[in-house]
Amino acid sequence: MTTDASASAPTTPDRYAAVQRSDEFAGLRKALRSFVFPMTVAFFLWYALYVLLSAYARGFMGTKLVGNINVALVFGLLQFVSTFLIAWLYSRYADRKLDPVADRIRAELENGTKTEPGKGKA
Repeated sequence: MTTDASASAPTTPDRYAAVQRSDEFAGLRKALRSFVFPMTVAFFLWYALYVLLSAYARGFMGTKLVGNINVALVFGLLQFVSTFLIAWLYSRYADRKLDPVADRIRAELENGTKTEPGKGKA
């Protein structure tokens, strides 16, 4: 049984190290970090606000908005909403900024050739 990988150029540790040292890979890592780190900090602060308000502002969090729905319940549900929003934003960001570069790097690694930006995937 043969696979497509067997037909491509052999990958060696040296090729992986060369890709890791490349400017394109460094740019990919920078692009990833420029989304992930600020978003992680923002989400952590939002979550910390929820926890701190729950612990120290019980009166505010217990304020009823509609029927038995209070501020704490709304904030708790918004934690789920913000999680899904971040996942959706990351997916869009990755599609536009990360995936094209990663595809070019992968093609270069698998084929042993350098591809021009914008020519990586048909």
